[in-house]
Amino acid sequence: MAKKKSNDLPFPYHTELELEIATLTNLGSGLGRVALPGESEAKWVIMVPFALPGERVRVRIFRNHKNFSEADLVKVLTPSPARVAAPCPLFGRCGGCQYQHFAYPEQLTWKQRQVAELLQHMAGVTFAVAPVIASPREFGYRSKITPHFNPPSPRLRRTGPPIENGAVEVGDMPIGFLRQGTRFDILDVPQCPIATPAINQRLTVVRAETLARRETFTRGGTLLLREASGVVTTDYDAIITETVGDLKLRFLARDFFQNNPFILPAFTGYVRSQAAASGARFLVDAYCGSGLFALTAAPAFERVAGIELSASSIAFAKENAAANGIANASFQAGDASAIFQGLTFPAADTAVIIDPPRKGCDAAFLTQLFAFGPRAVVYVSCDPATQMRDLKEFLAAGYALTAVQPFDLFPQTRHLECVITLRRP
Repeated sequence: MAKKKSNDLPFPYHTELELEIATLTNLGSGLGRVALPGESEAKWVIMVPFALPGERVRVRIFRNHKNFSEADLVKVLTPSPARVAAPCPLFGRCGGCQYQHFAYPEQLTWKQRQVAELLQHMAGVTFAVAPVIASPREFGYRSKITPHFNPPSPRLRRTGPPIENGAVEVGDMPIGFLRQGTRFDILDVPQCPIATPAINQRLTVVRAETLARRETFTRGGTLLLREASGVVTTDYDAIITETVGDLKLRFLARDFFQNNPFILPAFTGYVRSQAAASGARFLVDAYCGSGLFALTAAPAFERVAGIELSASSIAFAKENAAANGIANASFQAGDASAIFQGLTFPAADTAVIIDPPRKGCDAAFLTQLFAFGPRAVVYVSCDPATQMRDLKEFLAAGYALTAVQPFDLFPQTRHLECVITLRRP
C-alpha cells in the first residue's frame, strides 16, 4: 500500500512561522492564530506544545488538519514571565509532562480557567469555578509508574556502555514512556522527577535487572513500580497498604487507586463534606473500588453502601471496613444492568458519589442513576471534558449545579481531578 501523502494545505511541511500564543488547550498545548496566505485576519489556529500564553514564538509546521495545524516550537522569541527552567533533562521529549516549564501557581490558574471554559463550551453553563486546590508536592508525588519497553532489534543492538545519565540508545531496549508526539516510540527514562524518591531509587535497580535479561525478550512489556509508606513493589499481585488520614486501605498493586497520596486527605475530605452538606442521611459510592470514598465519608452518614462491578475490589472494601472498625458501611458487587438493585436507602435522603473511568458515565448507568433519583450527586472525574459532557444529562434530568472544585493531583501535567456537586431542587 502506498504511503499516504502529507497534506500541504494550508502550509507545506516544515513551514516556519512566527505567532503569538493566546491561550492553552485542555491538552496542554499553546494556541495561537495566524492569517492564511491571501487573508488579512488571523483566524487559522496553530497548536504548539510547550509554548505558553503571552509568548511570541517561532514554530515549524508538521501536520495540517481540517481546521488547524500542529507545529513544533523552534524558538521562544518573547518568553512569558511564568516560564521557568524545567528540572527534568528529558522535558520536551518525554510525553509524560506538559508543564514543567510553567511556574506552578500559573499552572493552577490555567487549570481553573480550562475547567470554566469546558463548562461553558461543553455544557453551556457559566459557573464560578473554585481555585484549584494545589498538591502539597509539586514534584516527587507520584506513587505509581508503569515504564514500558520494546524488545531490542537484532540489527540495532548496542555493544558499548550506556550513554549519558545511564540512558540507553533507541534500539537497545529503552525503558520509559512514549516520546512526545508519538504513539509507539519509547523514550528511555532513567529517572522521573514527578515520581517519589523511593520509586526512583528502586527504578535504577529494576532497569538494570530488566536490561540484564534483554536477550530473553521477544515481545515488549510494562513494568510496575508502586510505593506505599516508603516500600516499593514491582509485583502486580502484591497487596498494597495506603494510609489516608486515619485509615489504612489495602488493595492489589495492579488495581486502580489515586496516585498522589499526599493530597488524598484534602481530596477525600472535600468529597465527604459536599455529600454531607446535602443533608442526606445515607450515602452510596457507586464506583467504590476498594472503598476510598465510602470509608473516608462513612463517619458523616448513618449508613453507607459501596457498589462496584469488580468482585475482588469488593472483597478488599469489606476487609478495609472491618480492619478500620467501620461498622456502618456495606459493600456489594453490582451488575452493570442493575447497579442499584436491592438498595433500600430512600432516594430523597441519599447522596451518591460517582468516580467513573476517564471515558465518563455511560448512558445505561445515568439512566439507572436518574431513575433512583438521589438527593445529591458528587461527581469526581479525572477528565473534566467527559464530566462536562455528562453534566448536560444531569441538568436535563433536573439536577442543579452547586459547586465546581478542581484538585491538582497531577502537577507538571495537563491532567487534574474535578469534583462537581449536583442537587435536586
